[in-house]
Amino acid sequence: MAKMAISRQLHLTVTIVVLTLTVLATGCTAETAETPARKEQSATLHPEKYKDAGAPNATELRTSPNISHESESDTPSADITIDDGPDPNWTIPILDTLKKNKVKATFCMVGVQVLAYPDLVKKVAAAGHRLCDHSVDHDVSMDKRSEIFQREQILKAKQIIEDAAGDNSRVYYYRAPGGAFTPYSRNLAASYGMRPLGWNVDTEDWKRPGVDTIVANVRKEIHSGPVILFHDGGGNRSQTVTALQHILPWLKSSGFKLSFPKS
Repeated sequence: MAKMAISRQLHLTVTIVVLTLTVLATGCTAETAETPARKEQSATLHPEKYKDAGAPNATELRTSPNISHESESDTPSADITIDDGPDPNWTIPILDTLKKNKVKATFCMVGVQVLAYPDLVKKVAAAGHRLCDHSVDHDVSMDKRSEIFQREQILKAKQIIEDAAGDNSRVYYYRAPGGAFTPYSRNLAASYGMRPLGWNVDTEDWKRPGVDTIVANVRKEIHSGPVILFHDGGGNRSQTVTALQHILPWLKSSGFKLSFPKS
């Protein structure tokens, strides 16, 4: 009887040990499987990923953190801004239209688009148009994202645009996607010499409402302020190209000076 009791006790002890080792092994496997995902997420959000952004250098003079809705011109003016490009289908036709009408514009560029079409950035800069940082990915929830995320989106896009444009080009403005500014993003952009850029006239060309509607929106709203919002990226912009062919001559004949937003 004693031997049977000892045997049962040994069997129970071995069973407990095996179960314990199994649980521990399962726990280790689960932790190992989760760790890479946590590390990847951390790397995505960690500011050290963009160490080369650094602090503003001596040539980047701080500008106002207030959102610009004004023109550099003191006379009645109109400031053309073009968002979401560059785009291989629409940036060149818009550049051609601007050139034909002897108008300079501000191109608010998205980082991923710049990486895909850097030659178009060079063409924009070489033609004397101004550059604007429109973030890396055009995330319209920027005002709900962490400061680390905002910093990466703004500063990385600035670097991407400058690298593509070359020749010590300057990024004059930062326009938050969808206008989703925060006090942090405005001050960060300003500390790197980029004036936060708003708009007064939303042509709503991104809805593709028809050329006549886009033209009518400009004529109706231009007296509320000079900064006009168009798009060369994000979809078919044939209506925008045609609308600009009508709007630019009309603005000039109506006495508006075509200028740049205040930086």
